[in-house]
Amino acid sequence: MSIPLTPVLREEYERLFETCDIRPERARGVEQAAERLIEHRDRYREVGERQGVPWVFVGLVHQMETSGDFGRHLHNGDPLTDRTVHVPVGRPRRGSPPFRWEDSAVDALAMKRLNRHSDWSLAGQLYQFEKYNGWGYRRFHPEVLSPYLWSFSTHYDRGKYVSDGRWSDTAVARQPGAAVILRRLAELGEAAFPEQHRRGPVTPLVPRYSMRRPSQAESLSRVEALQRWLNTFPSLFVGVDGVPGPRTSEAYRLATGHYLPGDPRA
Repeated sequence: MSIPLTPVLREEYERLFETCDIRPERARGVEQAAERLIEHRDRYREVGERQGVPWVFVGLVHQMETSGDFGRHLHNGDPLTDRTVHVPVGRPRRGSPPFRWEDSAVDALAMKRLNRHSDWSLAGQLYQFEKYNGWGYRRFHPEVLSPYLWSFSTHYDRGKYVSDGRWSDTAVARQPGAAVILRRLAELGEAAFPEQHRRGPVTPLVPRYSMRRPSQAESLSRVEALQRWLNTFPSLFVGVDGVPGPRTSEAYRLATGHYLPGDPRA
C-alpha cells in the first residue's frame, strides 16, 4: 500500500532536509559519493532527459541500488550481460543483451512510472526515494527514519532491514542515504529545487569573512547560527561547519544582497 504525499509529509521532508547534518566521521564517505555522481553527471543527464527525471535523482538511485556500478541493471543490480533474473525478472523486455546501462536505466525508471511523475520539488524527490525503497520503515518502524534517505546523518543512528522482511534493531546502514548525498550536492551547488515557501527568522549577528573556523566559542556559535539561518531560505543549503568562507558569504549575498564583511568580492 502506497502512502500519499500529503502537506504534512511534505513539511516533514523539508524540515528533515533543512536540519540534516552529516556526521563528521561519515563526511568523507558522503563527499566521495557526491563526487562520483558529479563525475558521471552527463550519463545520468542523458537518462533523465529521456524520462523527464532530474539527473541527480537518476544518479542517486544508481548509487543506492548498485553502488554506482555501470555494469549492472538499475532495476536490481543484475549484470547487463543478460536480462534481469531477479525481481523484476526479464527486464528490459525490448532489445538484446548485452544492454547499454543508459537503455536499461530508462526501462527501470519507466517501469517505476517515474516518467509520469511531475513533482520534482525537494519533497517530491525525497518522497520518490522513500517510495522506491519501500514504506516498511514508515509503516512498521516509524521510530527509525529510513536509512535509504538519512544514513550517515544525525537523523539516523541504527536499525534496518537486513533482508526482505527481516528487521534488526542493532544493524547499521553502511552507505550514505540518498537525502544526505542530495543535501551535500545542494551545498555544492549541484542540485536545485523549485522554490520552497519558507521565510527566515530574524537575522543573526553577522560574522566577518574568514577562511578559518573561529577558535573562540562565541564567534563559532555566531557563524553556525548564521549558517543555520541561511538554511531557512528557499534553495539555500549551507554546510554548518563554522567557517564563514566563500560559500557562506555567497549564500549570505543571495539572501541579503551583500557579501559578508571582509569578503574580497564585496
